[in-house]
Amino acid sequence: MSVVARQGFKYSIIGYVGFLLGTVSIFIFMNNLTFYGTLRYIMPTAEMLVPFVVFGISYANVKFFPKTDKDGKRQNMLSLSLAAVFINFIIFLVVFFLIPYFFPGFKNTKAWNSRGIILPLTLMLSFCAIFNKYISNYKRIVVSNIFDNLFPKIANLGSFLIFMYLASRYAENSTVPENTALIFFFGMFVLMFAGYAFYTNKLEKIRFDFSTDYFKKDDFYKEFAAYSFFGFLGTFGNYLAINNFMIGEFLGMEENGIYSTLYALISLISIPQLGLFNISAPIISKNLIDGDMEGLDRFHKKTSLTLYFLGAVLFSCIMVGFPYLTHFMPKNGVLLREYEPVIWIWGSAVLVDLATGFNGNIISLSKYYKFNIVVMLLLAGLTIVLNLYFLKHTDLKLIGIALSTAISLTAYNVIKIVFNYLMFKVSPLSIEMIFVSIICTLAITVAIILPNADNNFINLIYKPAVVLILIFTGNYFTKIFPVEDYINAKFIKSLLKFR
Repeated sequence: MSVVARQGFKYSIIGYVGFLLGTVSIFIFMNNLTFYGTLRYIMPTAEMLVPFVVFGISYANVKFFPKTDKDGKRQNMLSLSLAAVFINFIIFLVVFFLIPYFFPGFKNTKAWNSRGIILPLTLMLSFCAIFNKYISNYKRIVVSNIFDNLFPKIANLGSFLIFMYLASRYAENSTVPENTALIFFFGMFVLMFAGYAFYTNKLEKIRFDFSTDYFKKDDFYKEFAAYSFFGFLGTFGNYLAINNFMIGEFLGMEENGIYSTLYALISLISIPQLGLFNISAPIISKNLIDGDMEGLDRFHKKTSLTLYFLGAVLFSCIMVGFPYLTHFMPKNGVLLREYEPVIWIWGSAVLVDLATGFNGNIISLSKYYKFNIVVMLLLAGLTIVLNLYFLKHTDLKLIGIALSTAISLTAYNVIKIVFNYLMFKVSPLSIEMIFVSIICTLAITVAIILPNADNNFINLIYKPAVVLILIFTGNYFTKIFPVEDYINAKFIKSLLKFR
């Protein structure tokens, strides 16, 4: 078995383990949404700060690896990158602690009150970002996936269980349970950093070289810094981290916990999208190089329809099954039912995102790659502005956040559709998507109006089953999506092959 095949197979296994761990954890976290919300505030806030410390240097470690490898200076690049991140962090700390002198209200924020864990976590994640991209140059993805996918989930689950255990043994106003749990939480990321360093050293013994001569030669540092800056600008589209931060600041940790739980459910819709870029990138690149826009348009439409159909099926099942699923959650399940509109609004926005396929990837692989940075900044800015409006001027709370996300994400995708059509004459949209929408809407409507059984477990099974039967029956007669190409012995056998 080749290295790529082994890595791909192991990567998939880790992905499924992470997915199962995250799904099971949802039911555990429902026992205390406030502390879960605290965890989901700390991590995204640190992730939001990481770009200001890394400043795109991690992406430059991929871009310039072939050059430094050829010149025997890859260790020099890694060493200076780690040193630059540390220096950036010191500068960031100075700015962070100066903010209260100019904006005294900053001391009343949760970010300031949680600085004792957020700031060290930011440093750990920044170092990990450098190692992550550097390791990718060796075509090794499994270990990085373990660190990025499993470690945060273990940190969340482990610290939550520690908190629940100690909370039952200490007085309600004791800080021991939370402090102990957060020590474990941070410790997992220290372990992740140590693991990255150990694995990098295993691939190639780390030899620190802080000499600047190579980077000064022919002003290479200017090229390196310029690319890093564009990488830095392209990291501001993480609207999920923005939402977690703003919900925690304006609404509270319990609402943040509810939001994170709903997001975990909605993220199931995006499962078909996993791995799309890695699979499609070579095809997109070849079509762009060959100037075959007709071939790219056909591939774009086919892939987008596949993602939209599969996403719509999953979304339809979630829509009709969600009210009954909450009955099997702890007491806080009622809080999720109160925010059921979030599922409808947010899920619809994710479907729009799926329908646009690899729009962003076409732009990224073309000479117009900088345009993606512009729309990323637009997405972040629009999300922040809309969040502020809904949080400060309405009583919609999480529903407002869902509307904000839906509006900004839809605008983001519409802009990319128009841009790609004008520049490349390609579009992800097709008439078949309208028929998919009609069939799924009818299936959801029928499932909802059907009588409920007295047992919620039966409802949880039979309602989505009705949806599936109706969708696939409708698809059988309309021939919108070639299900028979996927549900057959030949395709299933192909999944077990490693080539």
